[in-house]
Amino acid sequence: MTNILILGGGNGKTGRRIAQRLRAAGQPVRTASRATGDMRLDLGDPATWAPALDGVTAAYVMEPSLQTGAEGRERIPRFVSEAVAAGVRRLVLLTASGVDQIDDHPLEAAEQAVRGSGVNWTILRPDWFAQNFSEGPWLPGVMAGTLALPTGDGRVPFIDAEDIAAVAAAALTEDRHNGRIYQLTGPRAIGFGEAADLIGKAAGRTVRYVDVAPEVFVERQVSFGVPPEVARLLAGVLVAIRDGRGAEVSDDVERALGRRPRPFEDYVTETAAAGHWN
Repeated sequence: MTNILILGGGNGKTGRRIAQRLRAAGQPVRTASRATGDMRLDLGDPATWAPALDGVTAAYVMEPSLQTGAEGRERIPRFVSEAVAAGVRRLVLLTASGVDQIDDHPLEAAEQAVRGSGVNWTILRPDWFAQNFSEGPWLPGVMAGTLALPTGDGRVPFIDAEDIAAVAAAALTEDRHNGRIYQLTGPRAIGFGEAADLIGKAAGRTVRYVDVAPEVFVERQVSFGVPPEVARLLAGVLVAIRDGRGAEVSDDVERALGRRPRPFEDYVTETAAAGHWN
């Protein structure tokens, strides 16, 4: 029986959903993160890796922090090497859309490590999460009534984290996903103005989208405590939306699961009904 390790499985947007799906299917799952989960695993503390990897044969791996320094970029490659040495024979890596298009992307080394690991692997490159509006960085803007982002009229095929979890769970337990790189998107691309309108109507509150200059966005992020280099990286990927990059819709969710991805409208309706924007 496969013993599956889920990084970020305690409270991460994807990890906890993957763990729930696998446990519901009767799979033996171990969740691990720095602060929550079944075991403590800190990617910045290699001493915590071996106990979490003991007896594990498949692992879901993700980088919880967008660190741009050399040490931060090498955490996943070092973890992958130790995981394979410990007996892991299947790796599913979460990265991001555009890893292969942005020069010197901080997750490029992680992908290279997994692809060169010598074991079965699957890479998931999701577009922007729909849950960023309810569980992530855009929630404060939604609650305040104003989403201020440097994205212009750009459009995004927001992907539901439930779909990411479904693909990851399949890749962790089925051989047919070996060696695949999945570009995960929703079924259509929409602008942030439309997203704000849909959320506002479903939640019964005013939510408006405001386009801001990249430098203004960076200044605000730094004032919130985000490291300047991370704020600049975030601004860069958001400006890419303004420039029209990343609006392409992929059919990889359907290829992986045999069904179409969930529409953004379904995510909004269910999230509003659950009271996340109350």
